[in-house]
Amino acid sequence: MPPINIISESPALVVVDKPVGFLSVPSRMTFSEQNRDERPVVGLLLEKQLGTRLFPVHRLDVEVSGLLLFAKTAPAHRLLSMAFENNQAQKTYEALSSSNHFVELGRPHIFENKLLRGKKRAYESPLGKTAITRALATQKLSYRDQECVAWKLEPVTGRSHQLRFHLAQAGFPILGDKLYGSKDEGPEGGGIALRAVALNLSELPVTERDALDIPLSFELPALWM
Repeated sequence: MPPINIISESPALVVVDKPVGFLSVPSRMTFSEQNRDERPVVGLLLEKQLGTRLFPVHRLDVEVSGLLLFAKTAPAHRLLSMAFENNQAQKTYEALSSSNHFVELGRPHIFENKLLRGKKRAYESPLGKTAITRALATQKLSYRDQECVAWKLEPVTGRSHQLRFHLAQAGFPILGDKLYGSKDEGPEGGGIALRAVALNLSELPVTERDALDIPLSFELPALWM
């Protein structure tokens, strides 16, 4: 198995480009003696690759690729975990969806509802937690011989499957996301056409950020570039 692609590394953290099909952290069956989960785990592979213990800060779905961050020290883990919990870490995703419905390019959208996570997927419920996504349809293009819409997505909250649910609910399921109704082909190699392409940490407390020498931002190219 090839090494995990490291995008940035400092004494406090390491940021990688998570491939599709990889778990961010071990599942409850990763170490089971029966019915073991054989999917590769980025966190475990990266610890072996770097020869050091890592602390997971956030996760990406196994079907999703892109920027994934791990802390290398306990103080960095505390600071970064609080940043994600308090929405101080600004995340940007690129997605490709079907183009079955009209959408006005360049017009900002706000998707908001209450989501609960079921066993396999999220669903809307008055008992759920508020989920808010800023979305912008940026262009129409052809991807793998399919006409589709490119989206820039910024989750204001961090609910499970939030981006996938919101686009599907609006009538634009992400390519390859059969769980949320897509009938279109996803990226080569599997997964869905959703990629974490930017992460900005500039809203972290300046004194703590500077003391740990944490970089401000990270970026990756979109799926179609």
